[in-house]
Amino acid sequence: MSTLDQIKLPVSEELKKFDHFFTDTVKSDIFLLNVVVNYIVRTKGKQIRPLFVFLSAKMHGEINRSTFLAATSIEMLHSASLIHDDVVDESYERRGMFSINAIWKNKIAVLMGDYLLAKGLLVATQDKEYEVLDIISTAVKDMVEGELLQFKKSRKLDIDEETYFEIIRKKTASLIGISMAVGVHSVTKDQETIEKMKEIGILAGLAFQIKDDIFDYQEKGIIGKPTGNDIKEKKITLPLIYVLKNSSRSEKQRIINIVEHKNNNKEKVAELIELVRQKGGLEYATQRMNYFSNEAIKKLDEFPKNAASESLAQLINYIIVRKK
Repeated sequence: MSTLDQIKLPVSEELKKFDHFFTDTVKSDIFLLNVVVNYIVRTKGKQIRPLFVFLSAKMHGEINRSTFLAATSIEMLHSASLIHDDVVDESYERRGMFSINAIWKNKIAVLMGDYLLAKGLLVATQDKEYEVLDIISTAVKDMVEGELLQFKKSRKLDIDEETYFEIIRKKTASLIGISMAVGVHSVTKDQETIEKMKEIGILAGLAFQIKDDIFDYQEKGIIGKPTGNDIKEKKITLPLIYVLKNSSRSEKQRIINIVEHKNNNKEKVAELIELVRQKGGLEYATQRMNYFSNEAIKKLDEFPKNAASESLAQLINYIIVRKK
């Protein structure tokens, strides 16, 4: 397996410059806002989405200012969505650190998310790249629709596999899809290429989210305790959907009862996680994840190979074998 550092090699210099570019672009004259921004930068994750932007651009041309602006817009949009998610989910931890709402409370967190969202859209217009703005605005709409659909279905606990894929396509896969689309757009205006790369990104994004959902049913830490956060938040994801589909009516009612009424009972949550693991929920989810990943790499292979395309294929593989 290639490490993330190895995958980054074709664009390593650009990614180093991106950190400074992002910070300079997002800063404000408001002191408190800059304090929060600095905290976000210090606690940033793997920057998977900017990496998709830069590798997609490098695969089809030479990285330029438009590429940096596109990557910045994507990272701002992603950061805004995470901040808003933490407020909605009442989550006080993000990447092993305190979330924004845990430190500065909900009001500041919501405003910070709004600022990053607005700034991200404004950045897309700096060089009058209005087509990029249209692409990113579509992703914002999809992400909100996906979140609301998940909220609605979580309340009724009637998510089937088709609805699940609609939710994760909108919530997660669309952003990775447009990360690749805007990366390509920064170096070529060939619409067929842009659309093909966007489709590859959506497939990779579906695999990425399924991997995240699998994590919730796997062991965590040296003591081997599973997380169960999705169950606690009444989120029915693919591993559990498979089990529900292949359970008797009485067993299905028992599962739904745990999710709806006993989702804060550690013993019941652990019992449900073990059931999912025993009845093949993880194996099925893994099969679907591998399918989307393989389809993404197949479509990527339709393009001429170079260092960036090789790293993109490795990145698509990395997101399904990562440990966290």
